[in-house]
Amino acid sequence: SSGINAEWPLRPGLAWLSILSTRECSVEEVVKSHWEEYGRHFYSRHDYENLSTEQGAQVMAAVNSFTSPDAAIPQMGDTEVASCVNFSYTDPVTGDRALNQGVVFTSKTGSRVIFRLSGTGSSGATIRIYLEFYSTGGEEGDVQDILNPLVKFALQVSDIRAISGRHAPTVIT
Repeated sequence: SSGINAEWPLRPGLAWLSILSTRECSVEEVVKSHWEEYGRHFYSRHDYENLSTEQGAQVMAAVNSFTSPDAAIPQMGDTEVASCVNFSYTDPVTGDRALNQGVVFTSKTGSRVIFRLSGTGSSGATIRIYLEFYSTGGEEGDVQDILNPLVKFALQVSDIRAISGRHAPTVIT
């Protein structure tokens, strides 16, 4: 036996039905109530694909320069940056540690901009910029519009436009 009961896939749906019947409101009202109490995150990823290995290294060097304790980091939108770190990953099963996995800028309000370099093989490099805006203010609208201050910050600290010669990411998700 796999230990998975046949009714398990039904449980999330039953949980939602229970919430909706108990609270006597719509899914939208439950979600908006949750955002009011706990805040809301807006996410996007901007990929700059098929860069040369040198361009990828230059972008990462630019953002890594802000990890220095005496670095003057510009504001992220309307708030100060609380930290800038080069992060590593430790595999919870094997204990193996992978260093230099990217650079994370975290604002005092909890928003983050993360830079990762991937695909540094023979076909070039990809810079992935992860954007995460945390809000307690009830923002509504297009996610890319809401994330625009973080995009501007990312472009400023990475100098990716000048380094890559590109005016926009290859992919936005």
